[in-house]
Amino acid sequence: MGQNLADRSSNERWQQRVNYYMEVEMDVETNKFYGTQKLDYTNNSPDELNQVFYHLYFNAFQPGSMMDVRSRTIADPDRRVRDRISKLSEDEIGYQKITSLKQNGADVKYEVVGTVLEVKLNQPIKPGETVTFDMVWNGQVPLQIRRSGRDNREGVRYSMAQWFPKLAEYDYQGWHADEYIGREFYGVWGDYELKLTIDKDYVVGGTGYLQNPQEIGHGYEDEGQEVNKKVVNGKLTWHFIAPDVHDFMWAADPDYLHNKLTMKNGIVLHFFHQKGQNEENWEKLRPLTEMSFEYANKYFGQYPYKQFSVIQGGDGGMEYPMSTLITGQRGSLLGVTIHESMHDWYHGVLGSNEALHPWMDEGFTSYASSRISSHIRYETTDAEKPETTIENIGSRSGQGSYLSSAKSGREEALSTHSDHYDYNGIYSAAAYGKGAVWMSQMGYVIGEEARDKGLLEYFNQWKFKHPNPNDVLRVFEEVSGLELDWYNEYFVFTTKQIDYAVGEVVGEGGKTNITLNKVGKMPMPIDVVVTYKDGTKEVHYMALRMMRGEKPAETNDKRIVHEDWPWTNPTYNFSVDRPISDIASVVIDPSGRMADVDKENNKWAAEKLEEKK
Repeated sequence: MGQNLADRSSNERWQQRVNYYMEVEMDVETNKFYGTQKLDYTNNSPDELNQVFYHLYFNAFQPGSMMDVRSRTIADPDRRVRDRISKLSEDEIGYQKITSLKQNGADVKYEVVGTVLEVKLNQPIKPGETVTFDMVWNGQVPLQIRRSGRDNREGVRYSMAQWFPKLAEYDYQGWHADEYIGREFYGVWGDYELKLTIDKDYVVGGTGYLQNPQEIGHGYEDEGQEVNKKVVNGKLTWHFIAPDVHDFMWAADPDYLHNKLTMKNGIVLHFFHQKGQNEENWEKLRPLTEMSFEYANKYFGQYPYKQFSVIQGGDGGMEYPMSTLITGQRGSLLGVTIHESMHDWYHGVLGSNEALHPWMDEGFTSYASSRISSHIRYETTDAEKPETTIENIGSRSGQGSYLSSAKSGREEALSTHSDHYDYNGIYSAAAYGKGAVWMSQMGYVIGEEARDKGLLEYFNQWKFKHPNPNDVLRVFEEVSGLELDWYNEYFVFTTKQIDYAVGEVVGEGGKTNITLNKVGKMPMPIDVVVTYKDGTKEVHYMALRMMRGEKPAETNDKRIVHEDWPWTNPTYNFSVDRPISDIASVVIDPSGRMADVDKENNKWAAEKLEEKK
């Protein structure tokens, strides 16, 4: 696949590198933890670095933090947060406190500014140089409010996400030391090693491969393997290694049940949930998760790790490398598991800057999840898979929320930084909805086959390389042979909308003249399906002139390719070689893949107009 395509990612995008070694001891009585961190940081950029930044995410869970203020002042606050941070007591807040930080053995100056640690280096880090930072820190786990924390509403003790001081990413755009106010993440790839010491009764799951299962038990050991727990002062030390990840999450609870499923390709799926809670649905989830992974491997790229863990915890569903946290008492666990596990492709492996381009993660994940859910529904129920016709080609994933946003008057461009949307609801409609439309509509623009080829090529070219909006678009240009810069220029960087209408349909003797109107400001290639009263159909196709080509035919219906439509022209006229009395309907994009904001004007039906006398 892709052997004839240019892989520009290998020579145009350098990556910084981190290697973490952390030892952490958890006190389950006080909810405090104490850690040391050795971080080897390699500067693969062409720039000399005079400072570095760490994220201290737990500091967001304090009254007066930016997350607190934002949630209390935005028009539509996240219902999980609202004013809850402002009401936390001293033993309920979160924090990460640095007690020592050294660069290559020498103390460095640092300052804590909200959720960011600003570090002034003694010596600059030169291009190609690796330096070692040694840190001693301690933290307190906040009461569970957003993603991270203790004692969530289902009683899970610890959902430990964004829990350690984490070096910020530096890329071709510079430093990304964003404050944490509740949105998205961006991290540096590297190898993580964690030794976690916690009360012996706790079961731990999350990112990483357990290195000492014979000392731990709790279902990690292989069949027949003898367990010899090394309990010291009532605690066990769990030793995890995670290669090539940009974050590390763990969760722990004394009541976790741990089940495993080994897929045919050797990937091990782990499931952790509390005893006596929704156990029937957790059992049903295991083989369905395997089906999801099999489909994703085929259509979206091969999952590169040896395991994945689905863990009860958090406040809904949230993705992390090699793992996810989901609330476990919902009626069905499948939808949230499909969505969060698919994030491991777009968040975990491709790793776009979610703060700047959340739609490249949330949107593409939503699109993929929709396809997987449909596949599993057809495979496990009596649902009949539709025939391949122009009316049901592909997916309309995300259109509902996007179109509602587009008609609301509040829509903001997809290029908006995730933290700076005026409304939470508009952010969700953009990142999840319009981002999914970006991908499903790409199937309409270049054809489903080329779009699917592009999905695999995108993953294979850009895994572990932080692609941006131009990178993904260039892949689809390569697989289709079409020029697509206009697609991002309109659909990502503006809120201009798509609206095409069937105008006049006029019979003139043995022919019928059809006028199409471009009502909206965003241009698109157009499929028009003319259905005749005898049941036959014709697809009339008008590419955009600036595409510099056409997509291939997608059905067995007769297709007529007309002259390209220049984007400047508000109308387009074409004729069919049959009288109007033969025509039952004229429909723009009956597949519904084009995100047209007014689909009511997309159709002309015979009973609506009479033949011109």
